[in-house]
Amino acid sequence: MKPRPISLLWSCAAAILFSSFDAVQAQTPGGTDPDKPVRTIDIEEISVSTRRKLSEIGVTKTVLDTVALQQNIVHSLAEVLAQNTPIFIKSYGRGAVATASFRGTSPSHTQVLWNGMKLNSPMLGMVDFSLIPSFFIDDANILHGAGSVDVAGGGLGGAITLGTHPTDKEGFDLTFVQGISSFDTYDDYLRLTYGGRKVQLSTRFSYGKSDNDFKYTNYNKFNDDMKTHPVERNKNCSFRDLHVMQEAYWTLDDRNKLNAAVWYMDSNRGIPSLNVNYQEDDRSNNRQDESTLRAVAGWDRLGDRLQLGARAGYTYSNLVYHSQGTVNGVEDDRPGAIAVEQVHSQSIVHTGFLNLSARYFPHKKLVLSASFSTNLHAVDSRDKYIYALEKKNYDTMRLETSVLVSAKYRPHPRIGLGVDLREESYGGTMAPLIPAGFVDVVLWPRYDVVLKGSVARNYRHPTMNDLYFQPGGNDTLRPEKGYTYEGGLEFALRRKGFSFEGEGAVYNSRIHDWILWLPTFKGYWSPINVRKVHSYGAELKGKMDIALGRGWALFFDASWACTRSINQGDPMSENDQAIGKQLVYVPEYSSTITGRLSWRGYSLTYKYNHYSERYTTSSNDPSTLYHLGAYYMSDLYLEKSLRTKLADLSLKFCIYNLFDEEYESVLARPMPQQNYGFFIGIRPNFGKRK
Repeated sequence: MKPRPISLLWSCAAAILFSSFDAVQAQTPGGTDPDKPVRTIDIEEISVSTRRKLSEIGVTKTVLDTVALQQNIVHSLAEVLAQNTPIFIKSYGRGAVATASFRGTSPSHTQVLWNGMKLNSPMLGMVDFSLIPSFFIDDANILHGAGSVDVAGGGLGGAITLGTHPTDKEGFDLTFVQGISSFDTYDDYLRLTYGGRKVQLSTRFSYGKSDNDFKYTNYNKFNDDMKTHPVERNKNCSFRDLHVMQEAYWTLDDRNKLNAAVWYMDSNRGIPSLNVNYQEDDRSNNRQDESTLRAVAGWDRLGDRLQLGARAGYTYSNLVYHSQGTVNGVEDDRPGAIAVEQVHSQSIVHTGFLNLSARYFPHKKLVLSASFSTNLHAVDSRDKYIYALEKKNYDTMRLETSVLVSAKYRPHPRIGLGVDLREESYGGTMAPLIPAGFVDVVLWPRYDVVLKGSVARNYRHPTMNDLYFQPGGNDTLRPEKGYTYEGGLEFALRRKGFSFEGEGAVYNSRIHDWILWLPTFKGYWSPINVRKVHSYGAELKGKMDIALGRGWALFFDASWACTRSINQGDPMSENDQAIGKQLVYVPEYSSTITGRLSWRGYSLTYKYNHYSERYTTSSNDPSTLYHLGAYYMSDLYLEKSLRTKLADLSLKFCIYNLFDEEYESVLARPMPQQNYGFFIGIRPNFGKRK
């Protein structure tokens, strides 16, 4: 009988995971890091050496640096991604939901991992990036397209990996930042660390609250003269977010290390009212409360040829949505109505996580990898009022497993080859094999000119809401499957006091059985498999550092993307006008620019991002009612750093929406115009930094 792919993968994974330690502890020839092979080429008596990781052969990857992540404590990861990457962030405003559209795909097509553990909701499949403080992240990497297969399945658009790492300072260290911004917004950030020879500890605390009641001109309404538009305030939009993270790192010996991190989040936020609400005295009130606990612990063994890792984690989430409406005719202190709770929807999620991994370097030109991961989800979703009498809810469990084997090989200093094979299962159903292939060729070593290419077939299984939500779940849904082809070119030019790096990529992706929620004749929405979506486009990015002398320095970072995401499915009816049209809320063009000029503790930073027009109907109706125009967003930061014997101080003044742009990211939900923030940071000098 022909062996199944899963059996072959398990055999390969087991062979690597349980190899004998004694046979692989010898030093790598030459004493070099096998994951960073050195290539030295003599060109006209100039020696040029480059180091390229075997694990990144052929991969399109964006690394967010620490400055971008910690530019401002008011920024969540949503703002960082919007301002520094070509990813489109669909945001309902600060303190409200923010999701990602990567290469024209849906939010559930971007896989997000924190310290190796998935953050994607098993119910919705997506991640709300507004609930991830950028100050809580030390490392953030974006894997485009096929590169996501190396860390997770289901990333039809790509994957984002987030991580934390030990402190870089011996002894005790403390960082505190206080922020005061427009609309009664207050932010506090505190990090206390201890760095020892064997143990490193870190405690982070973040708290933000805001009335968020900015004024805006409502162009969907007219004043009594029917010529001018009223100025209104954003309603039901206050929020409060609390985050606490505890980390611990232990170095047992030169090879063995332990780590653990616990992250608790408590959020209470209003869902802003639509600007098409014509009620004079609106007593409706919609809020969302969420408490989430994430914990992960890991062990790493760092051998010269064999590297082993194990991680275990747990996630608990309690999400409650409240909706209050009015009941007419009830007498009280208010005229004619009172607000009562009409919806109380609660979802409780428990997830257990386990991951085992191994990397083996039989030679400095070759690395073999294997990993096994599993997630056990238990979801209880119910509504207190609407479905209580009909007992319409769901309470179920699902086991998801994934196994990966990969090989990355550099047969020649200028040529790299790689292959990933991933197999996944969900709820007892096996997904087809997920393969990915990679290649890169160094065309011009002196300037690190590298030609890259990749191809992958990927699958994403339906979420638990897709299958079981009441009413509307569809347990006959098929997994989404995508085919992605990508090619790109990167280069790097480095001279004394100057560096310039750039990369360009084109991609073509076809996704079959795209899952889409549509209204039914029964009065509720239900998901179905749409035949095909064709996503293709191009991405450009560049980074430049210039040392101008006399303490002056200039930095630029820019990206640009063209994204076409076209519905090529079968018509749903004779009048279906969606075929051949751009998917809703996917801009065709996006771009970002960051420029920073610094001098002797002063820095002036300008951030810009642009999204082209977006349609909110599948027919791409160009009318102003269903069409969101392009917008150009600019922020300006002025910062001064001071060093004293007792502490390092920083003062920062920020202008958001510098040019007072009036725009909407989501239909009928206004965004704030020009507003301001002021921040004070202090870092006492307890000891000598490394």
